[in-house]
Amino acid sequence: MPDQNSSDTQDRYRETVFLPRTSFPMRGGLPTREPQTLARWKEIGLDEKIIEAGQGKPVFTLHDGPPYANGHLHIGHALNKILKDVINRAQRMNGARVRYVPGWDCHGLPIEWRVEEEYRKAGRDKDAVPILQFRAECREYARKWVEIQSEEFQRLGVQGEWQNRYATMDFDSEAAIVDEIGKFLLNGGLYRGLRPVMWSPVEKTALAEAEIEYHDVTSTTIYVAFPIENDPTPGQALQGVSAAIWTTTPWTIPANRAIAYGPEIAYVVLRADEMTPESLVPIGARLLVAEDRVEDFCQATGIVEHHVLYTLPGEALEGTICAHPLRGCGYEFDVPMLPGDFVTTDAGTGLVHMAPAHGQDDFLLTRQYGIEVPELVQDDGTYAPWVPHFAGVHVFKAADPVCAALTEAMQRWTANGDAPAGLLARGSVTHSYPHSWRSRKPIIFRATPQWFIRMDGEQHLRAKALEALQDVTFVPEMARNRLTSMIEQRPDWCISRQRAWGVPIAVFVQKSTGEVLRDPAVMQRVVDAVREHGADIWYSADPASFLGPDRDPAEYEQVFDIVDVWFESGSTHSFVLGQDGLNFPADLYLEGSDQHRGWFQSSLLESVGTRGISPFKAVVTNGFVLDEQGRKMSKSLGNVIAPVDVTEKLGADILRLWVVNSDTNEDLRIGNEILKQQGELYRRLRNTLRWLLGALDGFTPEEAVPYNELPELERYVLHRLFELGGLVNRAVQTHQWVGVYPTLHGFCTTDLSAFYFDVRKDAIYCDAPDSLRRRAARTVLDILHRALCTWLAPVLVFTAEEAWNARFGEAESVHLQPFLEPEEAWLDADLAERWADLRAVRRIVTTELEGARRSGAIGSSLEARITLPLTEKESAAFSNVDWAELAIVSQADVEILTNAPSIYLNEAEPETLPGAPEAHGGPLVHQAEGEKCLRCWRVLPEVGTHDQHPGLCLRCVAVVEAQS
Repeated sequence: MPDQNSSDTQDRYRETVFLPRTSFPMRGGLPTREPQTLARWKEIGLDEKIIEAGQGKPVFTLHDGPPYANGHLHIGHALNKILKDVINRAQRMNGARVRYVPGWDCHGLPIEWRVEEEYRKAGRDKDAVPILQFRAECREYARKWVEIQSEEFQRLGVQGEWQNRYATMDFDSEAAIVDEIGKFLLNGGLYRGLRPVMWSPVEKTALAEAEIEYHDVTSTTIYVAFPIENDPTPGQALQGVSAAIWTTTPWTIPANRAIAYGPEIAYVVLRADEMTPESLVPIGARLLVAEDRVEDFCQATGIVEHHVLYTLPGEALEGTICAHPLRGCGYEFDVPMLPGDFVTTDAGTGLVHMAPAHGQDDFLLTRQYGIEVPELVQDDGTYAPWVPHFAGVHVFKAADPVCAALTEAMQRWTANGDAPAGLLARGSVTHSYPHSWRSRKPIIFRATPQWFIRMDGEQHLRAKALEALQDVTFVPEMARNRLTSMIEQRPDWCISRQRAWGVPIAVFVQKSTGEVLRDPAVMQRVVDAVREHGADIWYSADPASFLGPDRDPAEYEQVFDIVDVWFESGSTHSFVLGQDGLNFPADLYLEGSDQHRGWFQSSLLESVGTRGISPFKAVVTNGFVLDEQGRKMSKSLGNVIAPVDVTEKLGADILRLWVVNSDTNEDLRIGNEILKQQGELYRRLRNTLRWLLGALDGFTPEEAVPYNELPELERYVLHRLFELGGLVNRAVQTHQWVGVYPTLHGFCTTDLSAFYFDVRKDAIYCDAPDSLRRRAARTVLDILHRALCTWLAPVLVFTAEEAWNARFGEAESVHLQPFLEPEEAWLDADLAERWADLRAVRRIVTTELEGARRSGAIGSSLEARITLPLTEKESAAFSNVDWAELAIVSQADVEILTNAPSIYLNEAEPETLPGAPEAHGGPLVHQAEGEKCLRCWRVLPEVGTHDQHPGLCLRCVAVVEAQS
């Protein structure tokens, strides 16, 4: 026999095998390759080509919610922008012209606070800096961060019209914001009023709900006795009685103007007969509390023994007047008891002290009864000079002096034998309390003159907004209830801030009447001036230039409050959408779940208030990002994952893959281990693309096989592609991408790598180039490459481009391609069911082969011959199946069982048949008979029968001779 087993002969035959060849490397090297790809895209003008390719197509507009321009991107930014980019790219590849204009929120406290921090570090006094100079420094700070964040977003692979970005500090933007304020002014929706707002004593400004976060704090609690001055009840039940209240804000006692009771609540007058030594309650004191709160009240105040003197309904308290416990110390006013439907017996005493300047319920109830709203607390959180006993004290340090004053009051009142007034008990409670999310300091509720937009009244803003939401699509749908309930419950919209960096509420107020000037001509002059010079003109120009020749500026107050940044960002639709080819309403708004109380809400209210319709057709909400243990990220915990760290170590495609492999409808988790897992998933996807590219080496369109000539296996793979195409299309239409890419990954690993590639690699490597089986397989591989590259392109923007270029050259870009559109003919449910059964059988065979390999009975599966028992029905159903190829063995025999029950087919069978065995019997694994082919490695009896090529099987002989 010739030396066919020599290494030279093996090398010669190896050269005839069509092994995969591709320039697409196994390792991604993403941190190095991605910036090179970005540079190439810029060089070839890809963004311009994308815009040109979109001409004439239906427009899809995702309006960008503007991030603050005040620091490097965090992982939440990355999640949000990547998700937007995936949706935009998918819409474009599905046939839409996508106009994505990224934007930035450049005004307001976040940026002003950062500039002030620099002042503090340098020992500068912000109040001593001219306002126009300060605003210029804020503008420069914001400009710098807009440029930095823009580069960081682009490094993540986010595609957009970056040169056409919008910013709220652009002159045109500022003019549009002033114009939107003017529309509310002219339609009667804007007014100035006094009411409690969330106030930051540190930042000295009102805050919006969206600027608040909650932290646990320990607060001083006090029980206070208010002596009843009159007794409207029958039988003088309240004579010599004090109403007992409980509060967690002792600092609001000076602002008390009333006490609220529940008309439906039962109250008692109890007499304190015996107290603990530490108790502050005078012996014999008569106290009014809710019947349901007696036990807890006595325990908290140290009352050991008590006697209930009277029980009376809450409605009997109508007309009752109390004295302030600090009467005689400057608090010489009555404290009426008023019915309040918000009063409960869940805590406290069932009687609620009312400080109308520091609580919404307090304000509304006392105003209803014509009670004054005192302004006692200044913008820095200290009591005003006119506050008796506490002038200059900061409210957060007022617990001790207030308790001391109330203790003295108790001693003074009881010494005179009057009903007790003052401190009954002091304690503490740990509870959740609102803080400014910028300064991380607690806020207060403080009544100040502010500018509001009416939610109700003649404008019916609330009702119109709720009606507009009925036509909006929500993803997930449950988010609809969240936004709806917030709008149902919110008070009038406070839009004024007492700061310097922002768009001014550019209105005038007539000094003699206090009426706001509603003149369209004045408003238009302001808008035109801001468009030409920017909002600084409001601070530098002569007011007469706005008021016109017919009005005396001395008669008008020029308002210098700035507008809430949520109003600014909420009005971005007015200067971004509806022009230059951008849809209004936008097809989609997409932000984090916190924006139901922020941007989603402000955008809706602003648009409905000025245009009568919602600015968005659909709203998608993504969750927050937590660490691997489900904790909030913080520097103190050392669990912060920054986008730049991921791109530098792993690449942006890994971060993008994490986004789409997560359930973005819920809170997401990220960490080193999770990113490591994403890297492994990426490796599998990359290997799939690499194998496709290698197996398609040299493929030409002339090689393709028509669908009706394809073998069953290829048609089954195309059926699976049709199903996946439907999944992608549904995601495009619904904006619901959760689960889509995990399914694609599963298809690549389970259907392709572990099944189809495995089965067909022998044909691709070893069949003749003109064989139908090889041509058919490569026809499907060509379709698979185009499908996977385009379907993966919205996510793996760099890798999909690399896989496309590796085949078609760098002159092409996958991002200019449409999604591969599966053909209707590919849908074949009967064929899919048949191959589902075949794959089930294959799994059983593979399990037996693996067992034989572990036992040493065989080496590789190609050393095996299998005997597969099948019933007559199974044999008929599985006709024309090459079991050797399907199981990747060298030889396969089918043993026909008569009258045996089927175990491989999904059909009902009798439990027993006459003469049938109890069970099928599994597939049997034997050593294959014959010799190993030196080219394809199959073991066959025919190897050695050809004189010229005794080391080859007959198939390989034919292929080798055709090449010679």
